[in-house]
Amino acid sequence: MVYYYCTVNFENDLILRAANGENVERVPVWLMRQAGRILPEYRAVRASLSGFKELVETPELAAEVTIQPVDLLGVDAAIIFSDILVIPDAMGLPYRMEKGVGPIFDTTIKSASDILKLKIADPYFDLKYVTDAISITKKELNGRVPLIGFAGAPWTIFSYMIEGKGSKTFSEARKFLYQEPEAAHDLLQKITDSTIVYLKAQIEAGADMVQLFDSWAGILPKVHYLEFGLNYLRQICDAVNEVPITVFAKGAWFAIEEIGRLNCNTIGLDWHTSPEMARRLIGKEKTLQGNLDPCLLYASNEELVLETKSMLNNFGGQKHIANLGHGVYPDTNPEKVKLFINTIKEHKF
Repeated sequence: MVYYYCTVNFENDLILRAANGENVERVPVWLMRQAGRILPEYRAVRASLSGFKELVETPELAAEVTIQPVDLLGVDAAIIFSDILVIPDAMGLPYRMEKGVGPIFDTTIKSASDILKLKIADPYFDLKYVTDAISITKKELNGRVPLIGFAGAPWTIFSYMIEGKGSKTFSEARKFLYQEPEAAHDLLQKITDSTIVYLKAQIEAGADMVQLFDSWAGILPKVHYLEFGLNYLRQICDAVNEVPITVFAKGAWFAIEEIGRLNCNTIGLDWHTSPEMARRLIGKEKTLQGNLDPCLLYASNEELVLETKSMLNNFGGQKHIANLGHGVYPDTNPEKVKLFINTIKEHKF
């Protein structure tokens, strides 16, 4: 694991120091999906546009909603407002967002010949709107907090490219692994190569750390996750070494020990994986991130505070970045989010 020494002077660099394994005066906190529908200010920006994709592809507005949680919630980092599916879009497989449904690919990958038609994404052309948004955000943050870039993990991106939409089972994608394993590896490699250049471009544009989201890791059996998931995460972690990197593989508790051996700084945990188990299997070197159940934000204030403090104590106070165990749900009361954040900031060990 590489330790990074930031040359930028931040007003608040807690999250970078925690990711580097340094001792911090308090646990840093941010939330997955913190820039989004929980904030009325976000909904006001979104209402003026045709939809989600227009917001993602308009750098000035993407920067505006990226910064909103820093101003309104007091988080210790911003994460660029974008989407994991910009990668297949840039590779030649476009998607659209359908209201009430989510992402839809009108064309999907069905064979090896379909994979040959795809290109490696060019982040300086196909994804310039993301790097522009990062540059604008970085300038407007003006050193207040670090900026997180991100990408989807190859297996999760693969799942959407085969399935064509969200799914509870991703059975088409999983079937492809059994019936066309060589073609599956070819597609995963193209996604991986695209993701590496994309993350490096984000870092060049100003991202201070990056995260890989493997949202559908948990639907695979371990043998398949090691072959079709982890192998490609390893390539990315080995190649992207300019800034701290976090790997969040939701539901992959069965591979936590192997994930812990990746060349990354931080391992994200969902709410099914206890910090005690993660520490036992990963060891003491890595920083851990997470992992409050997002549904606890629907609980009473008293229960939310109690469980948040319990989470913090279970992680131990150092080498921990506080977060939820997945993204904050869109109907969550922002006041509950503020209570979660403030409880973390005020907690004494």
